[in-house]
Amino acid sequence: MNIHEVNGKHESVQNFCELGKDAQELINAAIEARKFSYSPYSKFKVGAAIRVGDGSIISGCNVENAAYSPSICAERTAACKAISTGHSEFKAAAVVAFQQDSFTTPCGVCRQVLSEFAKEDIPIYVAKPSPVRVLVTSIKSLLPHSFVPLPTD
Repeated sequence: MNIHEVNGKHESVQNFCELGKDAQELINAAIEARKFSYSPYSKFKVGAAIRVGDGSIISGCNVENAAYSPSICAERTAACKAISTGHSEFKAAAVVAFQQDSFTTPCGVCRQVLSEFAKEDIPIYVAKPSPVRVLVTSIKSLLPHSFVPLPTD
């Protein structure tokens, strides 16, 4: 296992087969969601899955649009599905995409969205479609200083 420190947090690259059943199940849900990606322009398929407060998994894929700005990332698709079905507490997330030499972590917007519904620091599993190695990180490692609105009086 390769462990390093980023922003005071630990991240590791672990073997998929050594992860717990819950993490494997979450990654497999993201792999399955990736199959439904609508990405005719970038050809970059992404799947995501979020484990919500009751333990169930909500998944999503990226959906592109010819006008580009209406496109939505897989993580935000899964988050919107979760919120729109009454699940507003996220416990873990997985992101699956393929880049030859690196892991594809959530973009900045998706990090902020995931952080919004994570009541505490949650694990984020980042893998390729045929997961051998998995980057295990957390939302606080990916977004150490998330935006939090000031309380209103």
